Amino acid sequence: MDTFALVVTIGVALGFTYTNGFHDSANAIATSVSTRALTPRVALVMAALMNLAGAFLGQSVAKTVSEGIIETPPSGGKGMGILFAALLGAIVWNLVTWYFGLPSSSSHALFGGMVGAALAGGTEVIWSGVLEKIIIPMFVSPFVGLIAGYLVMVAIMWMFRRANPNKARRGFRIAQTVSAAAMALGHGLQDAQKTMGIVVMALVIADVQQSGDEIPVWVRIACAVMLSLGTYAGGWRIMRTLGRKIIELDPPQGFAAESTGASIMFGSAFLFHAPISTTHVITSAIMGVGATKRVNAVRWGVAKNIVLGWFITMPAAAAVAAGSYAIIWLAFA
Repeated sequence: MDTFALVVTIGVALGFTYTNGFHDSANAIATSVSTRALTPRVALVMAALMNLAGAFLGQSVAKTVSEGIIETPPSGGKGMGILFAALLGAIVWNLVTWYFGLPSSSSHALFGGMVGAALAGGTEVIWSGVLEKIIIPMFVSPFVGLIAGYLVMVAIMWMFRRANPNKARRGFRIAQTVSAAAMALGHGLQDAQKTMGIVVMALVIADVQQSGDEIPVWVRIACAVMLSLGTYAGGWRIMRTLGRKIIELDPPQGFAAESTGASIMFGSAFLFHAPISTTHVITSAIMGVGATKRVNAVRWGVAKNIVLGWFITMPAAAAVAAGSYAIIWLAFA
């Protein structure tokens, strides 16, 4: 029974990774597609491959997820039930926000699911870790993205103020190939590792490995491949929101937003080991870049709805996860 529960939980974790991929594919390529720097299919292939590569760049984010948010649930069916409910809460929220084209955070859906399931199952939540690694970055990273995006775009406008506009646009279309690849690499670095952390926790619960052990190679490969497959499937509903509804971007603006987002993701992973939301970062960077045109060029009504979605993601996913755990407990107790 324990082996069956482990296999099911890992399968659901990989399913979450797949939804994460198609939910967040827009983060990496929406700006490049909207500026016509890349065709949608080429952009998706590139993003899938770079997601795959990014998953192997480190494991600090995975360790934060597996050891720094909730205490490892108890061995046996109860522990697996907590992880299963956490993943179910995250998947349900991903599907709801994908349906409505809302670029919410898959990462925070997962964290909310973990906290909700842990509270329902009587497992201790590491509130200091939630505050330092989740809540604070959730508020800080969008502000950093907004300000940095604005400043990067101002610098580009100043540096190319005497350039021929048409030549500059063509050059930045080519440059966007690199910046979009960097975004996808950062997405793989951040988001594939989050699921790796969940799978490692499941293996610890099942006594297959010890807490603190290295992440098995098969776990890294499985999570990376599922994220890439999900990315290739494409999240067209959310892509339209990021690429067109917030602001109409041109190639220099797209390059500025992608470069800003990628830099923040790499810095967060390698310097602070913090699992930040790629959605929060790229969306706020797009807003900052767009504001250089003029403040009212950004469709702030759309932006407001997106930000509201950010705030309700964790509690909504937590509520679904807690309810799921209650159902599991009633069914199998």
